Amino acid sequence: MKQLYLALAILGAVIPYVFFVQFVGSAEPTLDVFLRQLFSTAPAGGVTADLLITSAVFWIWSFREARLRAMGRWWAYVVVNLLIGLSCAFPLFLYFREGRMRD
Repeated sequence: MKQLYLALAILGAVIPYVFFVQFVGSAEPTLDVFLRQLFSTAPAGGVTADLLITSAVFWIWSFREARLRAMGRWWAYVVVNLLIGLSCAFPLFLYFREGRMRD
C-alpha cells in the first residue's frame, strides 16, 4: 500500500498543477479572479465547498492521527494541502502513516 499511496500523492500533485499552470498562464492570474472562478458556477461552487470541508476534516483527523502515531511535523501536511491540494496531502499522509504503522 505504501507505494500506491506515494504514486497517488505524486498524481495528486501533478494533475491539479496542470490546471493551475493554465490559470497562471491566463490573462488575469490574480487571487481575486481565482477566488471568483472557484465559485463561478453552481457545480464549481459545490466542488469547492466539498473540498474546503473535506480539507478541514482532514486537518482534524490527521492532527489526531499524527499525535497517536507519533508522526511529528503534522503541519507539513497542512502546508501541502494549502499549496498543492488535498489530492496530494491525503495520500502523502497515508504514505508516511503506513511507515509508522509498521514500526
